Amino acid sequence: MSMMDKLKSLLKGHESQTSKGVDKAGDYVDSKTQGKYKSQVDKAQEKLKDQFGRGDQGQPPQT
Repeated sequence: MSMMDKLKSLLKGHESQTSKGVDKAGDYVDSKTQGKYKSQVDKAQEKLKDQFGRGDQGQPPQT
């Protein structure tokens, strides 16, 4: 089992908390870099949310 699979299994069922944590971490990075890398941070936040789930809003439909 890869590290990413292990993380996904640990975070399953806690998508909204994970999404909040990703947002909070991105805001922290933005504040420390004074917004210099805002677009890159936003892209990274989106990719992480896609990987670990989006919580209640914007979650892709399950098939």
